[in-house]
Amino acid sequence: MKKLSFYSIALFMLGVLFFTACENTFDGPGLDDEKSILPDQLSVDIPAALSADASALKGVPAVDTLKGREIYGHLRFFIHAGDHAGRIVKHIIFGIRRYNIDQVKTLTYESEDDGRIKNLVVVEGPEFDGRTWEYGLTITDAESEEEPDGGKAMQIFWNSSPKEGVTLIKPYNLDRSNEGDMAQAMFRIDYSGAGELGYDHHMIVSIADMPVIDPLLAPFAMDGMKMFVGKKGDYVDVYGNSSHPNAKFLTEKVGYNWAFVASGSDVEDVAVAELGLPLSSVDAEGRAVLLEEYSIYNVLYSEVKTIWPHSSDEILEAWLVNTEAPGFFDKNGFIQGGEAPGDEFLPLVMRIQGLAPYNPKAISNLNIAFN
Repeated sequence: MKKLSFYSIALFMLGVLFFTACENTFDGPGLDDEKSILPDQLSVDIPAALSADASALKGVPAVDTLKGREIYGHLRFFIHAGDHAGRIVKHIIFGIRRYNIDQVKTLTYESEDDGRIKNLVVVEGPEFDGRTWEYGLTITDAESEEEPDGGKAMQIFWNSSPKEGVTLIKPYNLDRSNEGDMAQAMFRIDYSGAGELGYDHHMIVSIADMPVIDPLLAPFAMDGMKMFVGKKGDYVDVYGNSSHPNAKFLTEKVGYNWAFVASGSDVEDVAVAELGLPLSSVDAEGRAVLLEEYSIYNVLYSEVKTIWPHSSDEILEAWLVNTEAPGFFDKNGFIQGGEAPGDEFLPLVMRIQGLAPYNPKAISNLNIAFN
């Protein structure tokens, strides 16, 4: 049985890819999924230099010694959480496409994860978010359809040309074997290949209502995030915020956003990021406030001077090492803050100048709902 934690928010869903038929309308996998009306892509991959799995956080020091390197290191994991949500959508769509859903239909299957019956319905011309889509797909937990959430586990709304869609996921209704740890959590991935924002394709990943975790066990646990990912040629631009209600440094101030902008190169496998640490209650937008006023350097400087107003240069230097903006990364992780370690980073430094995070307060109050 899979166990859920902050570091594995997405792994639980992989089992839903393999269905067991309960009705004759569900004939099993075909040899040619080209007949499927489901899109083959509704997400964007992020370069490895910007994304790190949970193992990258092993050995991260306690909160009272957190410095620039660790703050940037946490950013790569938070980006990875959003990236993983997009990859799950890709795997789920691949799993469903194997069954050649080539028309509007209804079918039932038994989940191999929780052994419960799920209903899958494909419709034509559904309305969602104020627009009409070409197709819509809904998966529900059959025994829960009378509950307030309708037992809805996943919805996909999509158009085939240009390729675009919205995916909504409630993990708890996909897999009840996790004993309700993710009972309220919701994921949403908006995808477009229409090029309307100047990218070849882009996605927006939103995560809301993650479970509360004991701050003594995970002081930087994330309860939600919103992240834009746009790909143009070999470059991938990323910006957004992750919300951490229990995060604190030295003073009693608690509840911060990791507000970030970043850009990476698939070819060079390098990345650049600029990060601010506004309180989650901050109701503001724009680089000047979120990335400059609340820069890592400014926030940590204020924290140290509040606790130790007469602190020596040595204490300040220890706390503020690698807090300069921006931060530079390669496939192995964080390199340094401040000056670029090589010319290959310079185009990325220019790219992030036109990016800005979201409003922190809006991310802290993020809501995701099914149709």
